[in-house]
Amino acid sequence: MADRVLEGKIALITGGSRGLGREMAVAYAKAGAAGIAITAAPGTDEQESEIQEELDEVLSAIQVEGSKGISLLGDVASADDCARVVEETVKEFGTLHILINNAGKSGRYVHFGDGSLSISDVDPAGFKDVIDTNILGPYLMTHAAFKYIQAAGWGRVINISKRTDSMHRSAITPYGPSKAAIEAATIAWAEAMYGSGITFNCLSPGGLVDTKFATGNIDGRGLDPRVIGPMAVWLGSEASNDTTGCRFVAEQWDDSLPVDQAAEGCRERAIFTPPKRETPLEKAWREPGT
Repeated sequence: MADRVLEGKIALITGGSRGLGREMAVAYAKAGAAGIAITAAPGTDEQESEIQEELDEVLSAIQVEGSKGISLLGDVASADDCARVVEETVKEFGTLHILINNAGKSGRYVHFGDGSLSISDVDPAGFKDVIDTNILGPYLMTHAAFKYIQAAGWGRVINISKRTDSMHRSAITPYGPSKAAIEAATIAWAEAMYGSGITFNCLSPGGLVDTKFATGNIDGRGLDPRVIGPMAVWLGSEASNDTTGCRFVAEQWDDSLPVDQAAEGCRERAIFTPPKRETPLEKAWREPGT
């Protein structure tokens, strides 16, 4: 990936204390982002102090790469927390260009990966928790951030998604369906804001990632979370100015190619049936490489 392509940009990354969020924050620092805000909240099985320690470690990694950073505790399912996090980011850095909606909750909050459970056995409170974080959360963060991104005159909203072939697996419901919903919302938001200079895209790592997020013990069988970095940087850069409403798979990045070709190699067609009406999002519905 080209160096310093995010020079002068300010980014806010939710779920930034570990895993994909951590690696995107470090990648953004290496790419020259002027300021990076990372935010996270403890799950029902975690302590706030544990999350703060993780945020502090990521903040140090950002600063080592030469970027300024702030860490903020905040729950994306809370409108008040989202507003506070965004306002503190803008207060610290003066503006906001890039929002990465990465925070999410997995199946462990519902059934701990036990796909044999019937619908009647799934915990409704846990189900709602996942939906609130994974669907409502990106909306609340985007709602809070949008006026500042719009005022900057240029911006990016990147929603983290997942592999399409596992969105409907019973063992990861409602996590999988929540990501299908975000894919639909991304297309809708991209079309609504087409031509504004603010783009909306989805980014999937490409498979199970070797992080604490995964349900159960994956014994190092998952993807290295650093796989997300190059594609996340490209989407946050001016190289992606003409790309909105699209879906990308980070694992498919090929370092041997020029960056724009590598990015196109990561693009997948939208997961839904193309609309019969006219739409400006021609690229989203086009097969990769065409």
